[in-house]
Amino acid sequence: MKRYLVTGGAGFIGSAVVRHLIRQTPHQVLVVDKLTYAGNRDNLEPVSNDPRLAFLQADIGDQAAMRQAFAEFRPDIVMHLAAESHVDRSIDGPAAFIETNIVGSFVLLQEALRHWRALAPAEQAGFRFHQISTDEVFGSLGEHGLFSETSPYQPNSPYSASKAASDHLVRAWHHTYGLPVVLSNCSNNYGPYHFPEKLIPLMILNALEGKELPVYGSGAQIRDWLHVEDHARALALIAESGRLGESYNVGGSAERSNLEVVKAICALMDELVPDATIGPRENLIRFVADRPGHDQRYAIDASKIERELGWRPQESFESGLRNTVQWYLENRDWWGRIRSGVYRGERLGAG
Repeated sequence: MKRYLVTGGAGFIGSAVVRHLIRQTPHQVLVVDKLTYAGNRDNLEPVSNDPRLAFLQADIGDQAAMRQAFAEFRPDIVMHLAAESHVDRSIDGPAAFIETNIVGSFVLLQEALRHWRALAPAEQAGFRFHQISTDEVFGSLGEHGLFSETSPYQPNSPYSASKAASDHLVRAWHHTYGLPVVLSNCSNNYGPYHFPEKLIPLMILNALEGKELPVYGSGAQIRDWLHVEDHARALALIAESGRLGESYNVGGSAERSNLEVVKAICALMDELVPDATIGPRENLIRFVADRPGHDQRYAIDASKIERELGWRPQESFESGLRNTVQWYLENRDWWGRIRSGVYRGERLGAG
């Protein structure tokens, strides 16, 4: 049994990791989460009664709180998922992204290093710091090619720039101070518990309510889609078995344009919850002014993690999207609490 400290563990991807660790492993987990708008303890409700799960509401930028967390919990593995993560929000308010994603990561690294240096040699050998990042740090692809682990960084939004900076800090702490680290960069995630400002849950809920479905520009931007539970399995593998100092790309091999995604959601909604008053959901699509600096295409080469760790996605995009739509239809209490106050579906990131 190991002790996992998971930052951002009440967020979308972080909570999927925590649910996986509690359900599928014998490990103990401490969730550290500031509980900003996207952090939600309801995301942990399915495993909340397990005695191996503990929760600490704290900011990763709070050095005293992080030092105390390391001292009391004594983690074997740190999985760092805490981040401001929405590109549109980074356009409207970049300062929070600098504070959390860069300064917060620096504080966490310093306390992880302090903790690691104080461990006995055998414990030092087993310690890992896993930095979880995004394919957006690589910039935008043309019509062909894939991002690999050696692709140069070329971030184009305040969000991706802040994540690139934190990736560089993690590598620097490994090469300069010897901190045992692994890194991963993922493609666009989707699935249960996704905060409804993101494309897929926003389209599901708007389609359910008969509201307009805003598509940026022409909707031709292409993303590689990865089910969050497939990603959680990959992250657990990387954290425990990835080679130190190495980076692993995690993708779903499911490239779709934004417009294709929205149309697929419309078809599923028409099938699962037909509504004669609303009519065909594709009629709700509205093309709106594009996001400033919108990257055209992301796509991941995930052959390294498949080759070295034996991981591959279990969900196709079609099966994963159907499951996701059904989850939102069956969990109105979860998203209803969000839609009633924290986020009402308004346009963000118009610049």
